[in-house]
Amino acid sequence: MSNFREIPANELQENACKLIGKDWGLVTVDTKEKVNMMTVSWGGMGIMWNKPVTFTFIRPQRYTFSYLEEGEYFGISFLPQEYRSALALCGKESGRDIDKVKETGLTVVNNEKAPYFAESKVVLICRKMYAQDMDSQSVVDKSVLDCYAPDGSDWHKMYISEIVKVLVKE
Repeated sequence: MSNFREIPANELQENACKLIGKDWGLVTVDTKEKVNMMTVSWGGMGIMWNKPVTFTFIRPQRYTFSYLEEGEYFGISFLPQEYRSALALCGKESGRDIDKVKETGLTVVNNEKAPYFAESKVVLICRKMYAQDMDSQSVVDKSVLDCYAPDGSDWHKMYISEIVKVLVKE
């Protein structure tokens, strides 16, 4: 869309901790039948294998998970605060049960390798490079087990994905 400008990943001026942890993002996939998204608030950005990357954590129980597993690319859309209710809905409701795009009223843009939203302030188009299931045996600081998975279940899968494009709202 013409109201976005592509920038190199290393020129992104936004604070990654704020974008992901406070503002939240929408991981977006094209299921071939529809676009589905889910809210993410765990993750990060950095450099891995000499490439700009994002670290994303998704539970296998999530509807978006199987589509993320099948595809090579996905988008992460970061929306302005006036869309907080849309982000909340996408974190609570499942795409199995509702059409999240319709319910949120967000405008899908499909002119990249992964869908994103016209209302976004920042968009990351990502290509999966590495994925690994998380488990309790790999946790070094065992104190996190009490607040994260006290019964040993409900672990996420971690994806390290190359940021192939960064779009910022003009």
